[in-house]
Amino acid sequence: MEINKNKYSIIVPTYNERLNIALLVYLVFKHLRDVDFEIIVVDDGSPDGTQEVVKQLQQVYGEDRILLRARPRKLGLGTAYVHGLKHASGNFVVIMDADLSHHPKYLPSFIRKQLETGASIVTGTRYVKGGGVHGWNLMRKLTSRGANVLAQTLLWPGVSDLTGSFRLYRKSVLEDVISSCVSKGYVFQMEMIVRASRKRYHIEEVPITFVDRVYGSSKLGGSEIVEYLKGLAYLLVTT
Repeated sequence: MEINKNKYSIIVPTYNERLNIALLVYLVFKHLRDVDFEIIVVDDGSPDGTQEVVKQLQQVYGEDRILLRARPRKLGLGTAYVHGLKHASGNFVVIMDADLSHHPKYLPSFIRKQLETGASIVTGTRYVKGGGVHGWNLMRKLTSRGANVLAQTLLWPGVSDLTGSFRLYRKSVLEDVISSCVSKGYVFQMEMIVRASRKRYHIEEVPITFVDRVYGSSKLGGSEIVEYLKGLAYLLVTT
């Protein structure tokens, strides 16, 4: 097989992920043995000591492999990616959550799919054969699936999982797409993939199983559905 000369910058936004970040980093190194990569942790002033753990990880793995790019306070997911992108030296960027809901074991299949297809974006999907959700109750599964079907019907993006946040991007494509996004929070991932689809970027999917967060509490509040519907209405008008 052809040698993979790409470098992958893995951007991981964190807020109070002290219990998860070390395991995540260990698993990334375990599953990406023959790949050139760096992990960029964008921490939003976590009070739980997340940054101290990351600094310890830098001692183990090296500051060239683990980059801590902290911000003073919670400033939102979209800007966290923008911040991480400024420090990314790879030609591809992976975005993933720190809470272990996205298992690093899927990273090789993302990379393989991109190499095989030449895709600009590879997105993990819960909604095709081989994908799924673990640890959610029926109500949350129905809400997520319903939100996804609603967006599919109205926006026709050609992607089965719009709100997932486990993706591989060609760096130049992520920079282009992210610069045209205005949404915040929960809707942001959906806007990114819809705009990428409208711009005719080549998008591929790989099945993943999403696992509900291992340690800590979910960051999603009760207003997420309202925000989602407002975001959906906005995208209908502007894309």
